[in-house]
Amino acid sequence: MRIDSVAMAVLALLGLAAPPSPASEPLKVGTFDVDASPPVGTPMAYDPTEGVQDPLHCKGVVLVGEGGPIVLVAVDWIGIGNGGQDAFKRAIAGAVGTTPDRVAVHALHQHDAPTCDFTVADLLVEHGIDPAESYFDPDFARDVIARAAEAAREAKDEARPVTHLGIGEGMVGQVASNRRILGEDGKVRATRYTACQDVELRAEPAGTIDPDVKLLAFFDGEEPVAALSYYATHPQSYYRTGLASCDFPGLAREAREDETGVPHVHFDGAGGNIGAGKWNDGAPENRRLLADRLAEGMKRAWEAASTARHPISAGDLGWEAVPVLLPPGKHLVEEELEATLEGGDAEGRVSAARGLAWLRRCRAGDPIPVSCLSIGPAKVLHLPGELFVEYQLAAQAIRLDRFVCMAAYGDYGPGYIGTAHAYDQVGYEASDRASKVAPTVEIVLLDAIARLLGESPRAAD
Repeated sequence: MRIDSVAMAVLALLGLAAPPSPASEPLKVGTFDVDASPPVGTPMAYDPTEGVQDPLHCKGVVLVGEGGPIVLVAVDWIGIGNGGQDAFKRAIAGAVGTTPDRVAVHALHQHDAPTCDFTVADLLVEHGIDPAESYFDPDFARDVIARAAEAAREAKDEARPVTHLGIGEGMVGQVASNRRILGEDGKVRATRYTACQDVELRAEPAGTIDPDVKLLAFFDGEEPVAALSYYATHPQSYYRTGLASCDFPGLAREAREDETGVPHVHFDGAGGNIGAGKWNDGAPENRRLLADRLAEGMKRAWEAASTARHPISAGDLGWEAVPVLLPPGKHLVEEELEATLEGGDAEGRVSAARGLAWLRRCRAGDPIPVSCLSIGPAKVLHLPGELFVEYQLAAQAIRLDRFVCMAAYGDYGPGYIGTAHAYDQVGYEASDRASKVAPTVEIVLLDAIARLLGESPRAAD
């Protein structure tokens, strides 16, 4: 033992100096990836599955630090709501030895892909409707959940130490555009959907978007271990083909993973009112074009993250979840929904079941968790529904001193979630058909976001 070490130990025994604190444990990271492609004949969001054009994935990362493991999951499905969220979280939490509130499950919202909501499925069964014929196949969904849970367990067991976190962002050109085109009266006069053949609508400005893809990269010394990326847009290039597809965000993710050899998990940001419509007329060749543009932005973000690296340990990992009660839309009337569910057409009965499941959940006081991962200089928010991009931009403005990322399309139960002003502007996204929440949702979510992010030092001065 060195003399100065002996001296320090003696002083510590005499109460004149504190013994040196032990080094923090390393943060560990594991990744997993399971096939989430639907079997032929089972329902996707709009059509039965005739085949698979691009495999669908359920990808995730397991973070092992102080406290229980944290699991972040992204699935190439259109949405996972209510009881579907509960089933995913319980299974994965049980597999890795954590609590469900430390598991975040998100969809990427591709449309040639399945949905998952066991609450709605149970309502359909109660009314004599087989969900496997018209909504989604519960047995297939349970199989994916079971395989994802087992893969997460293996990822935790095989998690490797990481020493650095890289953060970076890259501009994505000619992909995102705002879908809501306003008229002179301030109301939505047209919706520029994600595949838009109207030349005049495509000529309109891109509007309010977040042009950057954000990326977190984990390193063990110089060796990259995993990448997480976040970009806000609807993911459709074209759909209703009968062939399952991860569409252009999934293709961009897979291209980056193939190029770098690093497991890559991608999340859809607050893209509820964002799509590729300005740049996409729905021609099939545009899928690869959009994928290449997004992949190029991911590459820029990766290169930035490879140089902007920060030492990290288990003590730099934090997690907080705030339960929120979202206000149901006034257009949801239980008696009307029950009547449609009992005697409407097939599509109307499924829609009524979705509305009824959400309304009853709200009335029961069953909250949705809004959560935040804190890791080094980064904060990653996890939000429900088809969230408008304004929430993402507001979150970034709250903490200009932090690298703020957002994953939306968590719990799919509420549908679209607009700003309060958006409901005055009307438009598809704020219509009764699309959104199941009231305009006061903005107050509830912005309050939760602010609580999770905290105040920046500048704001506190």
